[in-house]
Amino acid sequence: MSLGRALRLARISRTVSDLARAVTFYCDALGFCVIDRATWDGDAWSGLMGVEGARGATVTMRLGEQDLELVAFDPPGDPYPRDSGSADLWFQHIAIAVSDIDAAYLALRGYLFDPISAGGPQRLPPSSGAVVAWKFRDPDGHPLELIQFPSATKDAAWRQGEAIFLGIDHSAIDVADIARSIDFYTRLLGFSLTSRSVNAGPAQERLDRLHGDLVDVVALQPASAGPPHVELLGYRRPAGNPIPAHARANDVCADRLVLQVDDLVSVVDALHAENIRFVSPGAVALPCGLHAALIRDPTGHLLLLCA
Repeated sequence: MSLGRALRLARISRTVSDLARAVTFYCDALGFCVIDRATWDGDAWSGLMGVEGARGATVTMRLGEQDLELVAFDPPGDPYPRDSGSADLWFQHIAIAVSDIDAAYLALRGYLFDPISAGGPQRLPPSSGAVVAWKFRDPDGHPLELIQFPSATKDAAWRQGEAIFLGIDHSAIDVADIARSIDFYTRLLGFSLTSRSVNAGPAQERLDRLHGDLVDVVALQPASAGPPHVELLGYRRPAGNPIPAHARANDVCADRLVLQVDDLVSVVDALHAENIRFVSPGAVALPCGLHAALIRDPTGHLLLLCA
């Protein structure tokens, strides 16, 4: 086993403005169940998050075998940017695998959300995986995707069970430089590149609600097999807005990929040597016994490394 590598994507951590509202939406509309609640405060946690004096209330939820953490910060940060588009670099969606996307789409119609995709679910061509997908936003503006895979290519995790909403397949992040991002995740964090495509065409335009979009889609897998994995979205066109320089972890658009690593000290040392941006002052020891570090990837997305 190589030292200093990401073993798995342990969970996705999502900042919300109203914790009770968010929990209700994810449970009632998407089938998540609550598995844990916690509160965080003190110098160690606020230092990890890079927000002075911050406190947090968290709810950890599970769908299938994958976890989502919702975090409400005090003090709160900025709301999700208005008029956001799929090519803006703060875009980070959670892709939920479904057994029947038409049934899932109908089930969601009774809940508060904003659609991203134009029209209903879109069937992408074989060159883009032949999946059926649909994107929308939760009550805070966070993007989500429903995705149904062809039977022949379906991950083993999605071949069983009778539920409509099966679990989290991946989290997709927009990146500014696809080559640089691939190098960062593979060379420094030990991810494996498992698939790559260039997506375009009418169905992709309707899915993203963008005109003439052309996007590199790169799937990356940490050391442990199985979902969830990470997907990089590199829009060649149109150009999106960058993540603001003043962005903080308590901003609503600040999702965090929580990566379990096998040697946190080695990872931190390697990232420092590469001049990667740290939000936390290196690795932080939390009262619960966890050691963690918060960094930004080359685009500015937050990664919480823990051991």
